[in-house]
Amino acid sequence: PDNSVKESKERVRAAIINSGLEFPPQRITLNLAPADIKKEGGVFDLPIAMAILAALDIAPKDQVKDYLFVGELSLNGHVRPVKGVVSAAFLAKKLGLKGIICPIANTKEASLSGVAVWPVKNLMEVIQLVRDPSLTPASFLREDKLFEEKAYPLDLGEVTGQALAKRALEIAAAGGHNMLMIGPPGAGKSMLAKRLPSILPSLTQEEILECTRIYSAAGKLGRNSIVATPPFRSPHHTISDAGLIGGGTVPAPGEVTLAHTGVLFLDELPEFKRAALEAMRQPIEDGEVTVSRVSTAITFPSRFQMIAAMNPCPCGFLGHPKRECRCTPTQIAKYRSRISGPLIDRIDIHVWVDPVDAESILSPTNKAKTGTSTLIREKVVKARQTQQKRGFLNARISDKDLDAICPLDASCKTMLLSAMKQYHLSMRGYKRVIKVARTIADLEGASDIKDHHIAEALQYRPEMGAG
Repeated sequence: PDNSVKESKERVRAAIINSGLEFPPQRITLNLAPADIKKEGGVFDLPIAMAILAALDIAPKDQVKDYLFVGELSLNGHVRPVKGVVSAAFLAKKLGLKGIICPIANTKEASLSGVAVWPVKNLMEVIQLVRDPSLTPASFLREDKLFEEKAYPLDLGEVTGQALAKRALEIAAAGGHNMLMIGPPGAGKSMLAKRLPSILPSLTQEEILECTRIYSAAGKLGRNSIVATPPFRSPHHTISDAGLIGGGTVPAPGEVTLAHTGVLFLDELPEFKRAALEAMRQPIEDGEVTVSRVSTAITFPSRFQMIAAMNPCPCGFLGHPKRECRCTPTQIAKYRSRISGPLIDRIDIHVWVDPVDAESILSPTNKAKTGTSTLIREKVVKARQTQQKRGFLNARISDKDLDAICPLDASCKTMLLSAMKQYHLSMRGYKRVIKVARTIADLEGASDIKDHHIAEALQYRPEMGAG
């Protein structure tokens, strides 16, 4: 056990005494089995206390064994919230127990499991509960309230101009594509990225359960809350490999897992450590990441959409319509080489984000709420419903299914062949253009991919000069 578990003996002793109960002046041996599994955190305090009280016949043994207990004890006997309660609740359900007894602050997440939940404030309430099994569990958390949709606070309609970038975001959301925005500082790249979750479809009940379990295990779940909207994670570029991918002595989920079913936004992409970016190849391709240590290997889910942003050069003003770039070609090449070709090739959509001029900002036309998240989201949801009938999002179409799902006529093949020859489009790039074109066709409600779908998809490739 780690130090927090070793210290639990003092917390448990104080909690029992300060609850008005007698603690025996004798040696007590507690077995945390199996011995080879690392124990950490204060989650064991309440079960340890109940085991001792049952052994002393203060709590009835035959009743105690019917519940699963989780919670940290304070010195005065109060039960404090802990992480991982939703997974513990699912375990109680799997073991066929009556239910779970947990801190009040963890009630909502525990209720997601469908098992009976008894929220408690202090140790004496726990004892009273096991002595009187007729007490009813929490019933105020109805399923329709647990899974009700929450409004996202940001709206894409708040962004002035940026028609091309908004269109690219719409395509990325509809097909689950990764996207890179390139543009000078202040052009609105971060503002656009933060509004992507507002046009994504609502999380399903299964996805809400997955996300809540992840955040609960990581200790990032707020008081009596669940993850009901697509997560948005934006780590700083100084983050370590373990912080991004996951790791630690006892492997913990990283940012790629916390962004599961949502968005991982990497601002200032070239400033991230090269090793951390290269480690993202597996999560991007496989939708999961395996963290291996000497004693164990844990696989975390990581099915996310990566949205990245970067400046075109070190000073940031290359291609700016009104400001001059003072970077040398060597400096620009060195700056862009911080991102490897294989990683760039895994990003489906590349788009240039121009700064918005003052006239556009002050124009009455642009102040009107056009292209709101609600309107765009309706189109995205409709496109995704089409893809669900095929079994997966367009971004995850496998190579063996590509020809069947994305058949091309002679005209489309000629256009792609010309692009491969003229712009040295890689085979991976060729396939990703077809997937993006399939998404564009789905947004239009078209059954077949046409020339203009391919043409629009090609403009989002870096080989074509996008960005």
